[in-house]
Amino acid sequence: MTDLETPVATRPRTGAVRRAAPALLGYAAVRALGLIALFAWSAANGKSAHKLLTARWDSLWYTRVADLGYGYEVRLPNGDVHSNLAFFPLLPWLERLVSAITPLSYADAGLLVSTLASLAAAWGIFAVVDHVYGRRAGVCAVLVWAVLPVAVVQSMAYSESLFTALAAWSLYAVLTGRWLTAGLLASLAGLTRPVGVAVVAALWVTAITSFVRNRSAPRPDGAPAWRRALGMLLAPLGAAGYVLWVGHHTGNGPLGYLDVQAGWRNGFDGGYAFARFVGDKFTSLPSALAGVGLIVGVALIVWLYVTCVRQGQPLPLLVYAGIVTALALCASSYFGSKPRLLMPAFPLLLPLALALARLRTSRSAPMLCGVAVASAVYGAFWLNGSGPP
Repeated sequence: MTDLETPVATRPRTGAVRRAAPALLGYAAVRALGLIALFAWSAANGKSAHKLLTARWDSLWYTRVADLGYGYEVRLPNGDVHSNLAFFPLLPWLERLVSAITPLSYADAGLLVSTLASLAAAWGIFAVVDHVYGRRAGVCAVLVWAVLPVAVVQSMAYSESLFTALAAWSLYAVLTGRWLTAGLLASLAGLTRPVGVAVVAALWVTAITSFVRNRSAPRPDGAPAWRRALGMLLAPLGAAGYVLWVGHHTGNGPLGYLDVQAGWRNGFDGGYAFARFVGDKFTSLPSALAGVGLIVGVALIVWLYVTCVRQGQPLPLLVYAGIVTALALCASSYFGSKPRLLMPAFPLLLPLALALARLRTSRSAPMLCGVAVASAVYGAFWLNGSGPP
């Protein structure tokens, strides 16, 4: 019987670090390869890889929050207002903390936080998948996440790695019945990115389902009901607290954060703007090819989610991945950001991870190495070009 087939309860208990070591070492190797490619490409083009990782795009906004606090905004010629209130506070708080206790600048502190968070995220993904499908599948899931085309973002002073770490460990806590831990981590995820609502929803749906299924048992799943209830109360505090603070700060009421996002021309329109964006590609042959690629990409994401459902993934993973995917695809702006916004939806990768886990190492290893090289080259090319918007 393979590790993929071995029930969780019958696997030998080993040290958590030792069990996760292959996944973490493999992840670190892939990210190191990506950074080597980035530094080499940047040097050849006369650019600073360090600046690309720490001082461009969203990373600049986070360091400004860490340095100046909230209230900074840019008024564009078309009347749009880009306010730093759009950026949730946990990453800049950590940048400020690390900078206060080390010689690092805010930007370098953000890079350190992101680097450590990416390892924590890899470990969290492994823990979730190992718990559900076994160690081999867990290692494969981490490596597939590491070789995503836009995985270089995991090494930038961005909030995706921090959010994914908090989300993955919160989901693991839900799966293992640690409701207070799950609620606390969900609250922190809600202080990291707006999509933290997906973690909250996963916890709430799972807890409510557990209440309904086990209402006659005083300690269902080995956890007192009050722990689940308290976990549910803790989970939304981070996101709700920040959104309400923004509303008070701007004087626009409880939903003032939506006005801030509107200043960035960002919102949720059910995918209408994205559909128009794809449709507009079919105006000439070169852009039509890009349009076909976008349609194929969306179809692949939908197929992966349907496969996750058919494979019977646990409810919290399905809820979480479904909401992250819906929010990413149905946002009304920044269409080039969608691959990056989808990156935290790691349960979508489990069908691929399970397929790899069933292969012999002699077949799966060359495949992953080839994709890792391609991901490293693409990441270097991307950051030296348009980069993450």
